[in-house]
Amino acid sequence: MAGQDPALSTSHPFYDVARHGILQVAGDDRFGRRVVTFSCCRMPPSHELDHQRLLEYLKYTLDQYVENDYTIVYFHYGLNSRNKPSLGWLQSAYKEFDRKYKKNLKALYVVHPTSFIKVLWNILKPLISHKFGKKVIYFNYLSELHEHLKYDQLVIPPEVLRYDEKLQSLHEGRTPPPTKTPPPRPPLPTQQFGVSLQYLKDKNQGELIPPVLRFTVTYLREKGLRTEGLFRRSASVQTVREIQRLYNQGKPVNFDDYGDIHIPAVILKTFLRELPQPLLTFQAYEQILGITSLSREPHAVPGVESSLRVTRCRQILRSLPEHNYVVLCYLMGFLHAVSRESIFNKMNSSNLACVFGLNLIWPSQGVSSLSALVPLNMFTELLIEYYEKIFSTPEAPGERGLAPWEQGSRAAPLQEAVPQTQATGLTKPTLPPSPLMAARRRL
Repeated sequence: MAGQDPALSTSHPFYDVARHGILQVAGDDRFGRRVVTFSCCRMPPSHELDHQRLLEYLKYTLDQYVENDYTIVYFHYGLNSRNKPSLGWLQSAYKEFDRKYKKNLKALYVVHPTSFIKVLWNILKPLISHKFGKKVIYFNYLSELHEHLKYDQLVIPPEVLRYDEKLQSLHEGRTPPPTKTPPPRPPLPTQQFGVSLQYLKDKNQGELIPPVLRFTVTYLREKGLRTEGLFRRSASVQTVREIQRLYNQGKPVNFDDYGDIHIPAVILKTFLRELPQPLLTFQAYEQILGITSLSREPHAVPGVESSLRVTRCRQILRSLPEHNYVVLCYLMGFLHAVSRESIFNKMNSSNLACVFGLNLIWPSQGVSSLSALVPLNMFTELLIEYYEKIFSTPEAPGERGLAPWEQGSRAAPLQEAVPQTQATGLTKPTLPPSPLMAARRRL
């Protein structure tokens, strides 16, 4: 079936709807918010699709993201008399989406609107709040999305692309010439974003933990562990770009100057997302997708599944490059500490996994499919929840662990003492000897 995700399992609770590929998760927008796309051209005729199931599937999907800021892109092309839901269904659907869904929806982009959309808007206007109405933005052409979204991450159906080319041709009287992409410039010597871990190590006197990661973690450990909704909120794109520019130019950054604890949290996620290769590496992607299959083993016993998965996580991490492993351990130690304060910050390991999953791993081609989110988030949750077991001393010959410094202690191994001075530049903060030194020596 066109548009069906090859990784979609028939055991998916909404397989009957999901198999059409109507909904897709398409990375993040330029503000770091998750993007969900809805493609009308993927909707089959009404007699082949239960619209109530479609509504339930939409809510099921959004439930994974509504606790964070998110964006919806609605591709209107392809909606016709054969697959169009009834007006009554649309009215009831809007009522179903209560404040829980509307609060953190920051933008609803409607692409290729028609007169039907305008008529429908007038009909539903009495039901739609003024505040929600301001979130709806119309785009006549796909090219208008570039300013707001990471266009190359969008999952756009071929039918929509062809229709957009047709509109462009009619509008301009000719097919627009392809734009020439300038050759990539070499990174600055002090570049921190968009460069490899190896580059950062070489430019920072062999330090394994990238400066941006160390500074943001240090600052958040000191001032943000009990902040409610930590990592859920977005920040001004202008502020994020300003901080990136300062870091890339080797200039000091003092997060106290910005007065918002969520800014260093966004910077941390941005750093991970802009790595040329994900921290967990492209090579581990397919292995991670198989983490859910352990629950379907014929002899799997409830309560033993988590132990099997922890063992599988350790096996997967053994294939990581040593540098990636050390950085991952440092990050997971911090996220484990965040999760232990969840009574205050509301960010348990599951919530953190939903935020960080796609920032740690993505495929080498395209973006992660909707069905891939379950194993990716599950793997991330296991790393956070069972951090001490997964990153512990080796239990078998050849199995990777960091060192005996974790044994006998409930405290997270990487809870480094936080300096009193602020993380304000690219000079390494003064920290006591780190357990990571044991791993570093092996490099």
